[in-house]
Amino acid sequence: MTDFGAIDALLAGARQEVPLPSVEVRRGLREGLNLSRAQVAQALGVSPSTVGGWESGRDPSGEVREKYAYFLDGARTRLEAQAEQDAEEEEEASAASEEVTEVAEAGETGEAEAESESEILSVAQPCVLCGHPARHQVAGFPQHLDPGECGGGTATVSEPPAKPAAATVAATPVKVVPVGRRVQTVSDEPDPIAAAVAGALAEHAGDVDAATAALVKRAIPDAMALLDSTRKGGRYDVVAHPWIPDILRKQTARGADQIWEARPKWARRELPPGAHEVTALDINGAYLSALKTHLPIGQLEHSTGFGHDRRRAGVHLITPSVWDHEAELPNPIGNRDEPGPLWVTEPTLRLLLRLSGPKYGLCEPPEIHESFTSGATENLLEKFRIALKDARDRAIEQDDEVTLEYVKAMYSKFVSTMGESNYNRELYRPDWMHLIRSQAFANLWTKAYKAYGEGLTVVRAMGTDELHVIGDWRSVFPEGRGVSEVKIKDTYTVGEDTDPAAAGEHES
Repeated sequence: MTDFGAIDALLAGARQEVPLPSVEVRRGLREGLNLSRAQVAQALGVSPSTVGGWESGRDPSGEVREKYAYFLDGARTRLEAQAEQDAEEEEEASAASEEVTEVAEAGETGEAEAESESEILSVAQPCVLCGHPARHQVAGFPQHLDPGECGGGTATVSEPPAKPAAATVAATPVKVVPVGRRVQTVSDEPDPIAAAVAGALAEHAGDVDAATAALVKRAIPDAMALLDSTRKGGRYDVVAHPWIPDILRKQTARGADQIWEARPKWARRELPPGAHEVTALDINGAYLSALKTHLPIGQLEHSTGFGHDRRRAGVHLITPSVWDHEAELPNPIGNRDEPGPLWVTEPTLRLLLRLSGPKYGLCEPPEIHESFTSGATENLLEKFRIALKDARDRAIEQDDEVTLEYVKAMYSKFVSTMGESNYNRELYRPDWMHLIRSQAFANLWTKAYKAYGEGLTVVRAMGTDELHVIGDWRSVFPEGRGVSEVKIKDTYTVGEDTDPAAAGEHES
Protein backbone atom coordinates (compact mmCIF):
# COMPACT_ATOMS: atom_id res chain seq x y z
CA MET A 1 0.00 0.00 0.00
CA THR A 2 1.43 3.37 -1.03
CA ASP A 3 2.67 5.54 1.82
CA PHE A 4 0.87 8.75 0.90
CA GLY A 5 2.31 10.55 3.93
CA ALA A 6 5.87 9.92 2.77
CA ILE A 7 5.02 11.14 -0.71
CA ASP A 8 3.47 14.30 0.68
CA ALA A 9 6.58 14.92 2.78
CA LEU A 10 8.80 14.37 -0.27
CA LEU A 11 6.79 16.84 -2.34
CA ALA A 12 6.80 19.41 0.46
CA GLY A 13 10.56 19.18 0.77
CA ALA A 14 11.24 19.35 -2.97
CA ARG A 15 12.59 22.71 -4.04
CA GLN A 16 13.56 24.23 -7.32
CA GLU A 17 17.10 25.57 -7.52
CA VAL A 18 17.25 29.23 -6.66
CA PRO A 19 18.11 31.23 -9.81
CA LEU A 20 21.43 33.11 -9.82
CA PRO A 21 22.43 36.17 -11.89
CA SER A 22 25.07 35.95 -14.59
CA VAL A 23 28.77 35.64 -13.76
CA GLU A 24 29.49 39.27 -14.64
CA VAL A 25 26.68 40.51 -12.41
CA ARG A 26 27.86 38.43 -9.44
CA ARG A 27 31.28 40.03 -9.32
CA GLY A 28 29.85 43.48 -10.03
CA LEU A 29 27.45 43.23 -7.08
CA ARG A 30 30.24 42.24 -4.71
CA GLU A 31 32.64 44.94 -5.92
CA GLY A 32 29.84 47.51 -5.89
CA LEU A 33 29.73 47.09 -2.10
CA ASN A 34 33.55 47.15 -1.86
CA LEU A 35 33.59 43.62 -0.43
CA SER A 36 36.45 41.20 -0.98
CA ARG A 37 36.04 37.56 -1.93
CA ALA A 38 37.47 36.65 1.45
CA GLN A 39 34.76 38.63 3.27
CA VAL A 40 31.98 36.98 1.28
CA ALA A 41 33.61 33.57 1.69
CA GLN A 42 33.80 33.95 5.46
CA ALA A 43 30.10 34.86 5.69
CA LEU A 44 29.09 31.86 3.55
CA GLY A 45 31.47 29.37 5.15
CA VAL A 46 33.51 28.65 2.01
CA SER A 47 36.98 29.54 0.73
CA PRO A 48 37.81 32.70 -1.26
CA SER A 49 38.79 30.54 -4.22
CA THR A 50 35.30 29.00 -4.18
CA VAL A 51 33.74 32.47 -4.43
CA GLY A 52 36.19 33.19 -7.25
CA GLY A 53 34.98 30.05 -9.01
CA TRP A 54 31.37 31.19 -8.72
CA GLU A 55 32.36 34.48 -10.33
CA SER A 56 34.18 32.64 -13.11
CA GLY A 57 31.39 30.32 -14.27
CA ARG A 58 30.81 27.59 -11.68
CA ASP A 59 27.50 27.43 -9.79
CA PRO A 60 27.04 26.43 -6.15
CA SER A 61 24.43 23.87 -5.15
CA GLY A 62 22.36 22.95 -2.15
CA GLU A 63 22.09 25.12 0.92
CA VAL A 64 25.13 27.24 0.07
CA ARG A 65 23.48 28.16 -3.24
CA GLU A 66 20.51 29.57 -1.34
CA LYS A 67 22.86 31.56 0.92
CA TYR A 68 24.78 32.91 -2.06
CA ALA A 69 21.55 33.87 -3.86
CA TYR A 70 20.35 35.61 -0.67
CA PHE A 71 23.61 37.60 -0.52
CA LEU A 72 23.41 38.61 -4.20
CA ASP A 73 19.76 39.65 -3.89
CA GLY A 74 20.55 41.72 -0.80
CA ALA A 75 23.53 43.31 -2.53
CA ARG A 76 21.39 44.24 -5.54
CA THR A 77 18.73 45.79 -3.28
CA ARG A 78 21.30 47.80 -1.34
CA LEU A 79 23.03 49.12 -4.46
CA GLU A 80 19.69 50.09 -6.04
CA ALA A 81 18.74 51.93 -2.84
CA GLN A 82 22.10 53.69 -2.84
CA ALA A 83 21.63 54.70 -6.48
CA GLU A 84 18.19 56.13 -5.67
CA GLN A 85 19.63 58.00 -2.67
CA ASP A 86 22.44 59.43 -4.81
CA ALA A 87 19.91 60.58 -7.39
CA GLU A 88 17.82 62.24 -4.67
CA GLU A 89 20.90 63.95 -3.25
CA GLU A 90 21.78 65.30 -6.68
CA GLU A 91 18.24 66.65 -7.06
CA GLU A 92 18.39 68.18 -3.56
CA ALA A 93 21.76 69.78 -4.33
CA SER A 94 20.37 71.20 -7.56
CA ALA A 95 17.28 72.46 -5.78
CA ALA A 96 19.42 74.02 -3.03
CA SER A 97 21.50 75.82 -5.61
CA GLU A 98 18.38 77.14 -7.31
CA GLU A 99 16.96 78.20 -3.92
CA VAL A 100 20.11 80.18 -3.12
CA THR A 101 19.79 81.96 -6.45
CA GLU A 102 16.10 82.66 -5.88
CA VAL A 103 16.76 84.05 -2.39
CA ALA A 104 19.45 86.35 -3.73
CA GLU A 105 17.16 87.51 -6.53
CA ALA A 106 14.35 88.04 -4.03
CA GLY A 107 16.66 90.15 -1.92
CA GLU A 108 17.50 92.35 -4.87
CA THR A 109 13.79 92.69 -5.65
CA GLY A 110 13.08 93.59 -2.03
CA GLU A 111 15.67 96.34 -2.11
CA ALA A 112 14.19 97.78 -5.28
CA GLU A 113 10.67 97.66 -3.86
CA ALA A 114 11.84 99.26 -0.61
CA GLU A 115 13.47 102.10 -2.51
CA SER A 116 10.35 102.71 -4.55
CA GLU A 117 8.17 102.72 -1.39
CA SER A 118 10.44 105.10 0.55
CA GLU A 119 9.41 108.63 1.45
CA ILE A 120 11.65 111.68 1.93
CA LEU A 121 11.32 113.21 5.37
CA SER A 122 11.21 116.99 5.69
CA VAL A 123 13.03 116.74 9.02
CA ALA A 124 15.63 114.03 9.70
CA GLN A 125 14.55 111.48 12.32
CA PRO A 126 16.49 108.79 14.23
CA CYS A 127 16.98 105.62 12.18
CA VAL A 128 15.20 102.64 13.75
CA LEU A 129 18.30 100.52 13.12
CA CYS A 130 21.23 102.69 14.20
CA GLY A 131 19.69 105.77 15.85
CA HIS A 132 21.49 108.26 13.62
CA PRO A 133 19.50 110.89 11.66
CA ALA A 134 17.88 109.47 8.54
CA ARG A 135 16.25 111.45 5.68
CA HIS A 136 13.94 108.62 4.51
CA GLN A 137 11.26 106.39 5.94
CA VAL A 138 10.19 102.96 4.68
CA ALA A 139 6.86 101.38 5.64
CA GLY A 140 6.40 104.19 8.15
CA PHE A 141 9.79 103.77 9.88
CA PRO A 142 12.71 106.22 9.52
CA GLN A 143 15.88 104.49 8.29
CA HIS A 144 18.88 104.81 5.99
CA LEU A 145 18.43 103.46 2.48
CA ASP A 146 22.20 103.15 2.01
CA PRO A 147 23.58 100.42 4.33
CA GLY A 148 26.93 102.22 4.28
CA GLU A 149 25.38 105.15 6.15
CA CYS A 150 23.71 102.92 8.74
CA GLY A 151 25.28 101.54 11.93
CA GLY A 152 27.97 104.18 12.50
CA GLY A 153 26.83 105.36 15.91
CA THR A 154 26.06 104.05 19.35
CA ALA A 155 22.55 105.42 19.74
CA THR A 156 19.79 102.93 20.50
CA VAL A 157 16.08 102.83 19.88
CA SER A 158 13.82 101.98 22.77
CA GLU A 159 10.97 100.54 20.73
CA PRO A 160 11.98 98.81 17.48
CA PRO A 161 9.29 98.13 14.94
CA ALA A 162 7.25 94.95 15.21
CA LYS A 163 8.66 93.65 11.95
CA PRO A 164 11.78 94.62 9.96
CA ALA A 165 11.39 97.05 7.13
CA ALA A 166 11.52 95.79 3.56
CA ALA A 167 14.97 97.26 3.03
CA THR A 168 16.45 94.96 5.69
CA VAL A 169 15.28 91.59 4.34
CA ALA A 170 17.78 91.27 1.49
CA ALA A 171 19.37 87.84 2.04
CA THR A 172 23.07 87.19 1.84
CA PRO A 173 23.73 84.05 -0.25
CA VAL A 174 25.11 81.14 1.76
CA LYS A 175 28.61 80.11 0.76
CA VAL A 176 28.71 76.44 -0.22
CA VAL A 177 31.40 74.04 -1.36
CA PRO A 178 30.95 70.77 -3.32
CA VAL A 179 31.46 67.52 -1.42
CA GLY A 180 31.13 64.55 -3.76
CA ARG A 181 27.58 64.66 -5.04
CA ARG A 182 26.51 67.08 -2.29
CA VAL A 183 27.06 70.67 -1.35
CA GLN A 184 27.55 71.93 2.18
CA THR A 185 28.15 75.22 3.89
CA VAL A 186 31.73 76.35 4.35
CA SER A 187 32.99 74.99 7.65
CA ASP A 188 33.67 77.40 10.48
CA GLU A 189 35.51 74.76 12.49
CA PRO A 190 39.01 75.73 13.64
CA ASP A 191 41.98 74.44 11.70
CA PRO A 192 43.39 71.50 13.73
CA ILE A 193 46.92 72.09 12.44
CA ALA A 194 46.89 75.79 13.36
CA ALA A 195 45.32 74.96 16.73
CA ALA A 196 48.01 72.38 17.49
CA VAL A 197 50.80 74.82 16.62
CA ALA A 198 49.28 77.60 18.71
CA GLY A 199 48.85 75.22 21.64
CA ALA A 200 52.44 73.98 21.45
CA LEU A 201 53.85 77.50 21.31
CA ALA A 202 51.72 78.53 24.30
CA GLU A 203 52.74 75.44 26.26
CA HIS A 204 56.45 76.15 25.67
CA ALA A 205 56.20 79.91 26.25
CA GLY A 206 56.97 80.77 22.65
CA ASP A 207 60.12 78.63 22.45
CA VAL A 208 60.14 77.77 18.73
CA ASP A 209 62.59 74.87 18.99
CA ALA A 210 60.80 73.24 21.92
CA ALA A 211 57.38 73.66 20.29
CA THR A 212 58.65 72.21 17.00
CA ALA A 213 60.17 69.19 18.77
CA ALA A 214 56.91 68.54 20.64
CA LEU A 215 54.83 68.78 17.47
CA VAL A 216 57.13 66.47 15.50
CA LYS A 217 56.93 63.94 18.35
CA ARG A 218 53.13 63.81 18.13
CA ALA A 219 53.02 63.95 14.31
CA ILE A 220 51.80 60.35 13.86
CA PRO A 221 48.70 60.45 16.10
CA ASP A 222 47.90 63.95 14.86
CA ALA A 223 48.12 62.76 11.24
CA MET A 224 45.76 59.87 12.00
CA ALA A 225 43.31 62.24 13.71
CA LEU A 226 43.44 64.53 10.67
CA LEU A 227 42.86 61.53 8.38
CA ASP A 228 39.80 60.53 10.41
CA SER A 229 38.36 64.05 10.26
CA THR A 230 38.87 64.28 6.50
CA ARG A 231 37.22 60.88 5.95
CA LYS A 232 33.91 61.94 7.56
CA GLY A 233 31.18 61.70 4.97
CA GLY A 234 33.46 59.88 2.52
CA ARG A 235 32.05 57.31 0.14
CA TYR A 236 34.46 54.61 1.24
CA ASP A 237 35.43 53.31 4.66
CA VAL A 238 39.16 52.86 5.13
CA VAL A 239 40.01 49.22 5.85
CA ALA A 240 42.79 49.81 8.36
CA HIS A 241 43.88 46.23 9.21
CA PRO A 242 43.10 43.89 6.30
CA TRP A 243 44.52 40.46 5.61
CA ILE A 244 47.94 40.88 3.95
CA PRO A 245 49.55 38.35 1.59
CA ASP A 246 52.96 36.93 2.49
CA ILE A 247 54.73 38.91 -0.24
CA LEU A 248 53.92 42.07 1.74
CA ARG A 249 55.32 40.68 5.01
CA LYS A 250 58.95 41.01 6.07
CA GLN A 251 60.93 37.86 5.27
CA THR A 252 63.06 38.28 8.42
CA ALA A 253 62.81 40.41 11.55
CA ARG A 254 65.07 43.09 10.09
CA GLY A 255 64.59 42.24 6.45
CA ALA A 256 62.26 43.50 3.75
CA ASP A 257 59.23 42.11 1.99
CA GLN A 258 59.15 41.12 -1.69
CA ILE A 259 57.85 44.40 -3.17
CA TRP A 260 60.11 46.36 -5.53
CA GLU A 261 59.40 50.11 -5.30
CA ALA A 262 61.39 51.19 -8.41
CA ARG A 263 63.46 53.74 -6.52
CA PRO A 264 65.72 55.52 -9.07
CA LYS A 265 69.45 55.87 -8.52
CA TRP A 266 70.65 56.83 -11.96
CA ALA A 267 73.53 58.87 -13.35
CA ARG A 268 74.18 59.60 -16.99
CA ARG A 269 77.27 57.72 -18.22
CA GLU A 270 78.45 60.22 -20.83
CA LEU A 271 78.00 63.95 -21.40
CA PRO A 272 78.59 66.04 -24.52
CA PRO A 273 82.17 67.38 -24.81
CA GLY A 274 83.08 70.54 -22.92
CA ALA A 275 82.34 72.07 -19.56
CA HIS A 276 78.74 72.14 -18.36
CA GLU A 277 77.00 73.80 -15.44
CA VAL A 278 74.70 71.31 -13.71
CA THR A 279 71.80 72.37 -11.50
CA ALA A 280 70.61 69.94 -8.83
CA LEU A 281 66.89 70.56 -8.42
CA ASP A 282 64.94 69.72 -5.26
CA ILE A 283 61.39 68.47 -5.90
CA ASN A 284 59.18 69.93 -3.15
CA GLY A 285 56.75 67.81 -1.12
CA ALA A 286 57.40 64.58 -3.04
CA TYR A 287 55.55 62.29 -0.61
CA LEU A 288 52.79 64.86 -0.14
CA SER A 289 52.08 64.92 -3.88
CA ALA A 290 52.30 61.11 -3.98
CA LEU A 291 49.33 60.79 -1.62
CA LYS A 292 47.26 61.22 -4.78
CA THR A 293 47.59 57.74 -6.20
CA HIS A 294 45.33 54.77 -6.89
CA LEU A 295 44.99 52.98 -3.54
CA PRO A 296 43.17 49.67 -2.94
CA ILE A 297 40.18 50.29 -0.68
CA GLY A 298 39.59 46.84 0.76
CA GLN A 299 41.42 43.59 1.24
CA LEU A 300 43.72 42.45 -1.55
CA GLU A 301 42.54 39.52 -3.67
CA HIS A 302 44.73 37.18 -5.69
CA SER A 303 44.28 36.74 -9.44
CA THR A 304 46.24 35.09 -12.24
CA GLY A 305 46.07 35.13 -15.98
CA PHE A 306 44.29 38.48 -16.23
CA GLY A 307 45.25 41.74 -17.86
CA HIS A 308 45.34 45.05 -16.02
CA ASP A 309 42.04 46.38 -14.63
CA ARG A 310 42.25 50.16 -14.19
CA ARG A 311 39.42 50.08 -11.65
CA ARG A 312 41.60 48.08 -9.26
CA ALA A 313 45.00 48.64 -7.66
CA GLY A 314 47.59 46.65 -5.76
CA VAL A 315 50.83 44.80 -6.46
CA HIS A 316 51.71 42.75 -9.52
CA LEU A 317 54.25 40.09 -10.44
CA ILE A 318 55.60 41.16 -13.83
CA THR A 319 58.45 40.54 -16.21
CA PRO A 320 59.47 44.02 -17.42
CA SER A 321 60.52 44.60 -20.98
CA VAL A 322 64.00 45.68 -22.06
CA TRP A 323 64.79 49.37 -21.50
CA ASP A 324 66.90 50.76 -24.36
CA HIS A 325 67.19 54.40 -23.19
CA GLU A 326 69.58 54.08 -20.24
CA ALA A 327 72.03 56.50 -21.87
CA GLU A 328 69.53 59.39 -21.67
CA LEU A 329 66.81 58.45 -19.18
CA PRO A 330 66.63 56.30 -16.03
CA ASN A 331 64.91 52.93 -16.16
CA PRO A 332 61.31 53.29 -14.87
CA ILE A 333 61.75 50.24 -12.63
CA GLY A 334 64.87 51.70 -11.02
CA ASN A 335 68.27 50.09 -10.65
CA ARG A 336 67.82 46.34 -10.78
CA ASP A 337 70.51 44.00 -12.02
CA GLU A 338 68.72 40.67 -11.50
CA PRO A 339 66.72 39.50 -14.52
CA GLY A 340 63.33 37.81 -14.34
CA PRO A 341 59.96 38.53 -12.72
CA LEU A 342 59.55 40.90 -9.77
CA TRP A 343 56.68 42.24 -7.67
CA VAL A 344 55.95 45.90 -8.49
CA THR A 345 53.31 48.36 -7.34
CA GLU A 346 50.39 49.91 -9.16
CA PRO A 347 52.15 53.24 -9.96
CA THR A 348 55.12 51.41 -11.48
CA LEU A 349 52.92 49.15 -13.59
CA ARG A 350 50.79 52.05 -14.80
CA LEU A 351 53.92 54.02 -15.72
CA LEU A 352 55.28 51.06 -17.72
CA LEU A 353 51.96 50.61 -19.49
CA ARG A 354 51.86 54.32 -20.43
CA LEU A 355 55.43 54.23 -21.73
CA SER A 356 54.60 51.20 -23.86
CA GLY A 357 51.57 52.93 -25.39
CA PRO A 358 51.39 54.85 -28.68
CA LYS A 359 51.97 58.26 -27.03
CA TYR A 360 55.49 57.34 -25.82
CA GLY A 361 56.45 54.09 -27.56
CA LEU A 362 59.56 53.74 -25.38
CA CYS A 363 59.27 50.04 -24.53
CA GLU A 364 57.19 46.92 -24.87
CA PRO A 365 54.40 46.34 -22.32
CA PRO A 366 55.37 44.26 -19.29
CA GLU A 367 54.10 40.71 -18.92
CA ILE A 368 51.71 40.40 -15.95
CA HIS A 369 51.79 36.98 -14.25
CA GLU A 370 49.67 37.43 -11.12
CA SER A 371 48.30 40.21 -8.93
CA PHE A 372 46.96 41.05 -5.49
CA THR A 373 44.43 43.86 -6.00
CA SER A 374 41.24 45.45 -4.69
CA GLY A 375 38.77 47.99 -5.97
CA ALA A 376 40.57 51.34 -5.93
CA THR A 377 40.21 55.11 -6.04
CA GLU A 378 42.74 57.85 -6.68
CA ASN A 379 41.01 60.21 -4.24
CA LEU A 380 40.98 58.14 -1.06
CA LEU A 381 43.45 60.49 0.69
CA GLU A 382 42.67 63.60 -1.34
CA LYS A 383 41.04 65.66 1.45
CA PHE A 384 43.87 64.65 3.79
CA ARG A 385 46.43 65.73 1.18
CA ILE A 386 44.69 69.05 0.51
CA ALA A 387 44.52 69.87 4.24
CA LEU A 388 48.26 69.27 4.60
CA LYS A 389 49.08 71.13 1.38
CA ASP A 390 47.04 74.18 2.38
CA ALA A 391 48.73 74.29 5.79
CA ARG A 392 52.12 73.96 4.12
CA ASP A 393 51.35 76.77 1.67
CA ARG A 394 50.21 79.08 4.46
CA ALA A 395 53.30 78.29 6.52
CA ILE A 396 55.58 79.18 3.59
CA GLU A 397 53.66 82.37 2.87
CA GLN A 398 53.86 83.44 6.53
CA ASP A 399 57.46 82.25 7.03
CA ASP A 400 56.16 79.90 9.75
CA GLU A 401 58.88 77.28 10.16
CA VAL A 402 57.14 75.63 13.13
CA THR A 403 54.05 74.73 11.10
CA LEU A 404 56.17 73.79 8.10
CA GLU A 405 58.26 71.26 10.06
CA TYR A 406 55.14 69.91 11.77
CA VAL A 407 53.31 69.34 8.47
CA LYS A 408 56.38 67.73 6.87
CA ALA A 409 56.64 65.35 9.82
CA MET A 410 52.94 64.51 9.56
CA TYR A 411 52.96 63.35 5.95
CA SER A 412 56.42 61.76 5.96
CA LYS A 413 55.81 59.80 9.16
CA PHE A 414 52.30 58.89 8.01
CA VAL A 415 53.77 57.19 4.95
CA SER A 416 56.73 55.55 6.69
CA THR A 417 54.80 54.06 9.64
CA MET A 418 51.73 52.55 7.96
CA GLY A 419 53.62 49.29 7.33
CA GLU A 420 55.04 46.99 9.99
CA SER A 421 55.76 49.70 12.54
CA ASN A 422 55.38 49.92 16.31
CA TYR A 423 54.80 53.66 16.06
CA ASN A 424 51.45 53.49 14.27
CA ARG A 425 49.03 50.84 15.51
CA GLU A 426 45.98 52.51 13.95
CA LEU A 427 46.83 51.74 10.30
CA TYR A 428 48.45 48.60 8.93
CA ARG A 429 48.65 49.01 5.16
CA PRO A 430 52.12 48.07 3.86
CA ASP A 431 50.54 47.94 0.41
CA TRP A 432 49.64 51.64 0.69
CA MET A 433 53.11 52.49 1.94
CA HIS A 434 54.74 50.86 -1.09
CA LEU A 435 52.26 52.41 -3.52
CA ILE A 436 52.73 55.94 -2.18
CA ARG A 437 56.52 55.64 -2.24
CA SER A 438 56.44 54.24 -5.75
CA GLN A 439 54.15 57.06 -6.87
CA ALA A 440 56.78 59.54 -5.65
CA PHE A 441 59.43 57.70 -7.69
CA ALA A 442 57.14 57.63 -10.74
CA ASN A 443 56.52 61.37 -10.34
CA LEU A 444 60.28 62.01 -10.35
CA TRP A 445 60.70 59.88 -13.48
CA THR A 446 57.94 61.89 -15.16
CA LYS A 447 59.76 65.14 -14.34
CA ALA A 448 62.97 63.69 -15.77
CA TYR A 449 61.15 62.82 -18.98
CA LYS A 450 59.61 66.30 -19.14
CA ALA A 451 63.06 67.85 -18.81
CA TYR A 452 64.39 65.55 -21.54
CA GLY A 453 61.44 66.36 -23.81
CA GLU A 454 62.01 70.12 -23.37
CA GLY A 455 65.64 69.87 -24.48
CA LEU A 456 67.41 69.69 -21.12
CA THR A 457 70.18 67.16 -20.53
CA VAL A 458 69.24 64.92 -17.61
CA VAL A 459 72.36 64.08 -15.59
CA ARG A 460 71.07 62.37 -12.44
CA ALA A 461 67.80 61.20 -10.85
CA MET A 462 67.91 60.16 -7.21
CA GLY A 463 65.22 58.91 -4.82
CA THR A 464 62.03 60.94 -4.70
CA ASP A 465 63.18 64.53 -4.95
CA GLU A 466 66.54 65.03 -6.66
CA LEU A 467 66.95 65.79 -10.36
CA HIS A 468 70.19 67.11 -11.94
CA VAL A 469 69.93 68.83 -15.31
CA ILE A 470 71.96 70.90 -17.78
CA GLY A 471 70.22 73.77 -19.54
CA ASP A 472 67.62 76.47 -18.94
CA TRP A 473 65.53 74.58 -16.39
CA ARG A 474 63.46 77.67 -15.46
CA SER A 475 61.80 77.49 -18.86
CA VAL A 476 60.56 74.03 -17.94
CA PHE A 477 59.89 74.06 -14.17
CA PRO A 478 58.53 76.94 -12.03
CA GLU A 479 60.87 77.95 -9.21
CA GLY A 480 59.59 78.22 -5.65
CA ARG A 481 58.72 76.25 -2.53
CA GLY A 482 55.24 75.09 -3.53
CA VAL A 483 54.51 71.42 -4.20
CA SER A 484 54.20 72.12 -7.94
CA GLU A 485 57.52 74.02 -7.98
CA VAL A 486 61.22 73.18 -7.62
CA LYS A 487 64.12 74.87 -5.89
CA ILE A 488 67.88 74.77 -6.35
CA LYS A 489 69.71 72.29 -4.14
CA ASP A 490 73.18 72.77 -5.67
CA THR A 491 75.06 73.91 -8.76
CA TYR A 492 78.37 72.51 -10.01
CA THR A 493 80.46 72.18 -13.17
CA VAL A 494 81.37 68.97 -14.96
CA GLY A 495 83.71 68.41 -17.91
CA GLU A 496 86.51 70.61 -19.25
CA ASP A 497 86.63 73.44 -21.75
CA THR A 498 88.02 71.97 -24.98
CA ASP A 499 88.14 75.23 -26.95
CA PRO A 500 91.65 75.28 -28.62
CA ALA A 501 91.83 79.08 -28.48
CA ALA A 502 91.04 79.08 -24.77
CA ALA A 503 93.61 76.34 -24.22
CA GLY A 504 96.29 78.39 -26.14
CA GLU A 505 95.63 81.49 -24.10
CA HIS A 506 95.98 79.46 -20.94
CA GLU A 507 99.40 78.10 -22.05
CA SER A 508 100.75 81.55 -22.99
